[in-house]
Amino acid sequence: MHRTIQKHIMMNSNEAEELRKKAKLTCLTEAALIRLLIKGYEPREKPDEEFYSYMREMSLIGNNINQIAAKVNSLGLFDSDRFEGEMERLHKLSADLKAKFLEPVDRRGFWQ
Repeated sequence: MHRTIQKHIMMNSNEAEELRKKAKLTCLTEAALIRLLIKGYEPREKPDEEFYSYMREMSLIGNNINQIAAKVNSLGLFDSDRFEGEMERLHKLSADLKAKFLEPVDRRGFWQ
């Protein structure tokens, strides 16, 4: 989307510093943060490195499970229902973590 309209706002030094800090915590520019808030979303702070470490570990586990399953399945000694259930559980956990820690909170109803 091409933005052609400029808005200039006045802030005191405390407000400007607060905006700068919140933009930094969410890894957004100040303008992007303001646009997100106007749309009714509350951004989340960027998770710490521990969160990303867990996400990488989950990804590795999922890949390993897929490789093991492919090999075992080729030998005909595989409980596919159980495997699919566990894979679904792993994917749901991953999606839940992303939703809880990464995706902005929808607050659009707040202003209506």
